[in-house]
Amino acid sequence: MQVTQKINDSNAALILTGRFDFNAHRDFREGYEAVLKTPNVQSLDIDLSHVDYLDSSALGMLLLLKERAAAKNIALALVGCTGTVKQILEIANFSKLFTMR
Repeated sequence: MQVTQKINDSNAALILTGRFDFNAHRDFREGYEAVLKTPNVQSLDIDLSHVDYLDSSALGMLLLLKERAAAKNIALALVGCTGTVKQILEIANFSKLFTMR
């Protein structure tokens, strides 16, 4: 999986591309840790529009990120969820845990 960071003032985005599974753990963590360390960031969007697969470990990574972002008062949203990815997130009730756009 490829992780691209975009930071614009107080808004940041992580754009994920490819398979979001356990093998992506290190890249995902490095991407979000860099954003969480950036001063003045108040919101973080996780762009899943280019993710073609995610598994239960990806769900766990998103939950861990939610906790870390909340500890820094950073609003977190999952964006661009479509197809199978959206179905998996809905089955896991992530719409109750995350802002989804």
